[in-house]
Amino acid sequence: MDQLSAGVPVAIHLETHIKQDNDVSDYQLDADGQLVQMGENLYLRYLEPNEETQEKTPVTMKFTPDGEVHLTRNGEAELRLHFISGKRVTARYRTPYGIMPIETVTPLLETSFQERPFSGHVKIDYLLYAGEQLVGNYKIRLQFTA
Repeated sequence: MDQLSAGVPVAIHLETHIKQDNDVSDYQLDADGQLVQMGENLYLRYLEPNEETQEKTPVTMKFTPDGEVHLTRNGEAELRLHFISGKRVTARYRTPYGIMPIETVTPLLETSFQERPFSGHVKIDYLLYAGEQLVGNYKIRLQFTA
């Protein structure tokens, strides 16, 4: 894993399942990304295309040795989510209109990494809250391979 400190190109397959009220949507993305190790943390970076605006939003997933995952999306709105298995965690959603406090509850969080070839699998099921109101139920399935 020594080459990870300089960054390794990876192929990413992402599936997201979203349930908000009675609306259900599924999203899939295949993208090229970069995997970098800084200290004991792994960072997965990629650009998420917006089909409506044709712009690309930078996304970073940080994996810590204790199994936590941080997800950051830096677009017009900045979203910072923090996932800890079984815990309710305060997060931040910065919009052009101000910062909206949100919280995640993560009933399922699994990460696994293999060395040859370097690859990873991530499963995150989380509930997103604004105050006490449930915004949605989300499932992220992510795979990447160097």
